Amino acid sequence: MTEKNPFGISVTPGKLRSKPKDSSPRTVARSDEAAEKHGFVERAPKKRRGRKPSPRTGQVHAKVMPDVAREIAAEARHRGVQQGVVIEEAWAHYKAAQDE
Repeated sequence: MTEKNPFGISVTPGKLRSKPKDSSPRTVARSDEAAEKHGFVERAPKKRRGRKPSPRTGQVHAKVMPDVAREIAAEARHRGVQQGVVIEEAWAHYKAAQDE
């Protein structure tokens, strides 16, 4: 077994070269068209799925006395809003009072 390995790859610097790929819009469009013709389609979702992000991203973890928590919850239920809306309005009222 003194012969060269028939399955070996010669890695001499002169034999391995990289060639830049043509990525012009025309070439990409042609390759996409050929891929679609053969049944290859892009699998990435076209738009983001799921719920839209809320503009209310800040969270306040306030510990309050149980009676205050019940009153805030009752007011929110009565008005048909979330408790955070009640807290936002209370804060706006406080800020307005401070500016006077």
